[in-house]
Order: sequence, then C-alpha cells, then structure tokens
Amino acid sequence: MCHMAKKGYKIAVEVKEQILKRIKNDGISVNQAATDAGLHESTIYGWLGTGAQGTPSWADISKLQKQNRELLELVGELTLKLSVSQKKS
Repeated sequence: MCHMAKKGYKIAVEVKEQILKRIKNDGISVNQAATDAGLHESTIYGWLGTGAQGTPSWADISKLQKQNRELLELVGELTLKLSVSQKKS
C-alpha cells in the first residue's frame, strides 16, 4: 500500500526531475517509478501530464511503451504456440 504524502509536502525539484528522467530515458513504468520513490502513481502522472499542449505527454508515451511491450510479449507467445502446434501436425 502506498503511503500518502502529507498535504503540502513538496517533492524536491531534483528528485522530481530524476524520477521523470528514469521514465523518459530508461523506460521504467510509472508504477515502478512511484513504487521506488514511495509516491502515488497519480502524483507522477500529474507531473507527466503538464507537458506541452498538442504533443503527447510523457504519461501517454509511457503507457504506449508499456502496451507495446505487452503486445510484443503476446505476439511472441502466440507465435511460439503456433510454431509448436504446426510441428505436431
């Protein structure tokens, strides 16, 4: 269970930038970044959502990267199952 920060608690700018950098550059999930930092995911999504208008936010990009990884894993599993079933026939 995540610990909720006290109202008015401010995250140091350096810490915030480091967390966002890990998501953007290292490709870690927002969930993992939140867990590592002891923050709630919505806090990080709030930071990510303050990106430039008209361009996808880092939250959107992070979500798409996660979905992409999941889809690639699924395609790999299906390809393997198909390959195995073809060898049996």
